[in-house]
Amino acid sequence: MPGKRTTVDHGAMTSDAGMTSGRELKGSVALITGGGRNIGRAIALSLAAGGASVMVNVDRSRGDAEETVRLVEVGGGKAACFVADVTRPDDVAAMVAATVERFGRIDALVNNAALRTEQPFAAMSFVDWRRILSVILDGAFLCSQACLPQLANGGRGAIVNIGGETGHRGAAGRVHVVTAKAGLAGMTKALALELAAQRITVNCVVPGRIDTARETVAVSGALAHRPATPPIGRLGAPGEVAAMVRMLCGPDARYVTGQAIHVNGGGWMP
Repeated sequence: MPGKRTTVDHGAMTSDAGMTSGRELKGSVALITGGGRNIGRAIALSLAAGGASVMVNVDRSRGDAEETVRLVEVGGGKAACFVADVTRPDDVAAMVAATVERFGRIDALVNNAALRTEQPFAAMSFVDWRRILSVILDGAFLCSQACLPQLANGGRGAIVNIGGETGHRGAAGRVHVVTAKAGLAGMTKALALELAAQRITVNCVVPGRIDTARETVAVSGALAHRPATPPIGRLGAPGEVAAMVRMLCGPDARYVTGQAIHVNGGGWMP
């Protein structure tokens, strides 16, 4: 029965809880915003490899989402896609309802949707400012709140926010992005405290410089942001970020909450 839920008895866990198999997420369902490509796609593939059914959200690029779904299914996993603007409450409500209708539950939410542009602060309009903050912060707020009843119902709910290194160390020409990502880290701590009683963990994975096809768009004469190669000597891979997300969504991370976990090759050491 799709609506039937199983409560996890965390009190019965022993020190062997870390001994998980490669299907540690079997039976769970994850909703991933911005899951059409790059880090979002890698997260979908990783969670599906762990046994989760995944709902892949995109704002407009249905083709990207459908390709992610295809790749999941080729690997033997279950996936579907849903086109929704995460800044619109009605869209988010419809997406959550569709996920539950398709897969019966939601155990993990990954707030990955984001926009990145660069421009001088003096040239930034309020519309520019709000556009970035709305996708990153309003989107995380709306999706987390809409998923809350489902996350609280299974005893193993997890929210993973995808932050940004510049939200911790700052960057010129990106005041809107830096502010939004810093706000997401703060939201992580607040929600972790508030939702702990419902056994929902909330964490923030902070990628450093990752080798993706996405490019930062420079507007109004700003120079594109070009951070140095991290000390480890290479860019990170999307799958390395996804691996951390998978761990935080699984049974091995039930005692980890309220944390900003950096995956950056030593590029930023808080």
